[in-house]
Amino acid sequence: MISAVWFKKDLRVDDHGPLYEASLYGKVLPFYIFEPDYWMQPYASLRQWTFLKESILELDQRLKELGLSLFIMIGKDVEVFSELYHQFKFDRLFSHQETGPEWTYERDIRVKQWCDKSSIPWTEFRQNGVIRDLRERVGWSKQWKILMNEQVIPRPNHINCAGYPEKSAREVLLSLQHSKNKTFACQKGGSNRASVLLNSFLVSRSENYRSGMSSPYSGQHCCSRLSPHFSAGTLSLRQVWQATERFEDTIRNNGTYSRQLDSLKSFKSRLFWHCHFMQKLESDPKIEKIEMHRGYIGLREDATDQLKKFTRFRSGELGWPYVDACIRCLKHTGWLNFRCRAMIMAVSSYHLWIDWRQTANLIAGWFTDFEAGIHFAQVQMQSGTTGVNANRIYSPIKQSLKYDPHGVFIRKWIPELTSVSDEWIHTPWKMPHSIQLKSGCIIGKTYPEPIGDPFELAQIARKKIHRWNSIHNLGAESERVLIKHGSRKRPRSSMIRKKSDYRQMKLNFIKN
Repeated sequence: MISAVWFKKDLRVDDHGPLYEASLYGKVLPFYIFEPDYWMQPYASLRQWTFLKESILELDQRLKELGLSLFIMIGKDVEVFSELYHQFKFDRLFSHQETGPEWTYERDIRVKQWCDKSSIPWTEFRQNGVIRDLRERVGWSKQWKILMNEQVIPRPNHINCAGYPEKSAREVLLSLQHSKNKTFACQKGGSNRASVLLNSFLVSRSENYRSGMSSPYSGQHCCSRLSPHFSAGTLSLRQVWQATERFEDTIRNNGTYSRQLDSLKSFKSRLFWHCHFMQKLESDPKIEKIEMHRGYIGLREDATDQLKKFTRFRSGELGWPYVDACIRCLKHTGWLNFRCRAMIMAVSSYHLWIDWRQTANLIAGWFTDFEAGIHFAQVQMQSGTTGVNANRIYSPIKQSLKYDPHGVFIRKWIPELTSVSDEWIHTPWKMPHSIQLKSGCIIGKTYPEPIGDPFELAQIARKKIHRWNSIHNLGAESERVLIKHGSRKRPRSSMIRKKSDYRQMKLNFIKN
């Protein structure tokens, strides 16, 4: 018997249910499909593919150690499956479930139809806490913890190989070189690098995680930086969860300081929220393109000068130093801490009043760690279209003063402001002309005029949302969203709220 193992977002050999299960049935055919149509989608990027390519090459090496060789297939899903079946006549298909954008959702439907037509049983395994066909969230967190605490699936010692490809994985991947030799910074992929990152985070970097993760400067070091590895599946969430719990036990047994334990507790909570947000897309795939709260459809149809504002946002030339620095950092490195990600999305949606879909696809392509389930749910949360979260309208100046008080991060990413003093670095447009000349930064020439007053633009956004809420009946739809997506232990009957409660909830703006 031959079992095919379809590698998708699970590029590892440890804690890999499909690979282990397939090894019990006989010969194994492992393959990965490079799907050109996917890489044409607006959220996909060369940066993401570079990370995946490195991870695939390492996966191929790990499989060779087990006696296998990875097939890299190029083409459309059903055509690839037909080709492999014609050559190997495999009896069953194993893979992990995938919670992805609409494109992958429709692809998996086509594959399921092909399997049914070909009488090939397809077994999909859970790997990240997301539950298929979930009706509501009662008890979800309990099921998540059960999965995280289950025994890590061992790596087989040896697997019988169904066959070998004509060209090695490296040869095929080299043939897929992008036509444009674009140079950019990107984290390195592969399970080995993921393990090194995890170890360095637990042993040392996590000490300042809780206090430093919100700073764009210190966050680069004290955050785990494992997010692209979670997205590619080079480490499983369960491996990280259990490694963290073991390290917590070590700290407690040594009787050392508790600050690191507090940081690790915060980190573990974010592992939970990782899956919590992915579950939203799994339960409602439409939120990639449609407002989670349907009552907010059309909220930003009155937007004016969107192209001009979007162009300045995309270039990191809004004239607000902290926001511009965050955008330029993300574009160059492919990474930004969570608070800064939330801020730039909120600035786009509130201050600039740009449709969230437009910004969502733009910044998704910048992220090395793009994870559709987290991304689209978070984009909507930061844009005020969920109906059950407070509207978090960040103040760019307040954030700048709090997390980059001396302008270290700003000066790194905006060299035009290198000689501007701490007094003016957060609001350079307020500098007297004589000081502009002295610092070599002429507003409107060296560095752009601000796109507007951030305080006034925030006030305008609040008034627009207040007016929208006052003329639309949003209570019933808010209840639907809360029941479907809210994280809770109570049954749905105890979640019912009065209409007035939802109205008050929407008026509780958080000013950051």
